[in-house]
This record gives sequence, structure tokens and C-alpha cells, in this order.
Amino acid sequence: MGQNLPALKAVEVICQHGKDGEIVPMRIRLTDEDGLKQAFRIKEYRDLSHLGTRTMPDGVYVTDKILVYECRILVFDRLRMVRLYYDPAAMIWKMSG
Repeated sequence: MGQNLPALKAVEVICQHGKDGEIVPMRIRLTDEDGLKQAFRIKEYRDLSHLGTRTMPDGVYVTDKILVYECRILVFDRLRMVRLYYDPAAMIWKMSG
């Protein structure tokens, strides 16, 4: 997913696939500092994929092959923006934010 990446967290993403093959992220699951799994529902998302090779505002360098989603999740009753990056070749989801 590029060189000199900022600190990205590996994350589990529960998603659904549309009939046209579109991937829709529904929830993310993280492991907290106590080793417990925490799940967060994605309230809103924007698909920023397929816009060419570029560096994202958080410093992550992506190619056109990387899927990018800007998502809002609810954490302690506050909306928080995170970006999800999916590399289909490696089948790995990562998150910044």
C-alpha cells in the first residue's frame, strides 16, 4: 500500500457486496489495549476508490487498486471520521484516524 506509511491499524471489516460487485463497509472490529474486541457500526461512508494514484490527506499513498472509504463511526456518543484502506491483492483492511 505504498512507502513510508503513517501508522495504520489492522482492522476487521464486516461488509456486504452489492449485486454489481460494490463493497459496502458495514462495521469495523478492533482489538483494544485490554485485548477485547470492540465493534463499531459505520453510520456513513464515502467511496474514494478509483481516483488514481495519490497521497491521501492522512499521508497514505494509494494506487488505483487500493479501495478507500471515508467513514463515520459512533464512538462514545460522538461521530468520528476514519479512513479504511483495502488491498484486494493482500486481502487486508487497514484503518487510519
